[in-house]
Amino acid sequence: MATQLTALPQVERLSPACIRILGGNPGKFTLQGTNTYLVGTGPRRLLIDTGQGMPAWIAALKQVLADEHAAIASTIITHWHHDHTGGIPDLLAAWPATPIYKNQPEPGQLPLANHQTLAVAGASLTAVHTPGHTADHAVLVFAEEDAVFTGDNVLGHGTAVFEDLAAYLASLATMRPLFRGRGRAYPGHGPVVADGPARIAEYLAHRQQREEQVLQALRGFSARDVGGSPDENTGGEAVEEEVGGRRHGGVWTVMELVRSIYWDVPEALHPAAAGGVVQILQKLRREGRAALWAEGDGDGDGEERWSLAGLSGRSAL
Repeated sequence: MATQLTALPQVERLSPACIRILGGNPGKFTLQGTNTYLVGTGPRRLLIDTGQGMPAWIAALKQVLADEHAAIASTIITHWHHDHTGGIPDLLAAWPATPIYKNQPEPGQLPLANHQTLAVAGASLTAVHTPGHTADHAVLVFAEEDAVFTGDNVLGHGTAVFEDLAAYLASLATMRPLFRGRGRAYPGHGPVVADGPARIAEYLAHRQQREEQVLQALRGFSARDVGGSPDENTGGEAVEEEVGGRRHGGVWTVMELVRSIYWDVPEALHPAAAGGVVQILQKLRREGRAALWAEGDGDGDGEERWSLAGLSGRSAL
């Protein structure tokens, strides 16, 4: 939760050519707030993202530019989410002629092509399209520092959410070689990540672990027991088991899977976890390893139900 995170200053110089300005919007999903970055060393700078539109952000940006005796050459948006784009109206109210670049641009914005480079004194940023978190997501390679502005694909705390798991995993694989060595990751939320490639490797391993937990749950194991003993009466096969007061033969609703996999996570966070579980199930279905059953499956709850592929005695969709 945001109250448990290490405090970050509103404005912090992270390197000679990079200043972070928080968006002034801390929260459960935004962590200490959205990170925006002013990049470069000369009188013209590149701005990355615009926060959520909080008055504190535009005030801080104006003060930093005054202190640096600098102006904004161009603004680059990593993706469309409101906590990264909400400050655009305030930005344009202050500096109406500011060019705004984005992959899949909105009206009035300029297209950000894959591998396009924008440069100012002390900094050149090359965009790499990395969909998954959103379809328009892009990261920015900071050549002078062997660093990458990772948007919301890699965060300073915890793991990221995504719209398309397969695309997200492919993007993580694309991002790893963008670093020449143990370069920094400047994330969309949270503190700087000192070793970007290592964090990406952790993310990939975590996603693989979650996928295995879903498969184990479909087999009848609890996440408590993965790597240990299976739940009583399961043996790792589809069985009649009571979950949430309901008996079924190896066919699970998404929330039943969430309660099994995230048994040690507060229940208030289970709805957020459900989206990731659905993405995993859809990936497994495309790979022929999971099956989707008719909605409700006979007991009128209206929820999708899932099983391992090839479960005998039933017909999947």
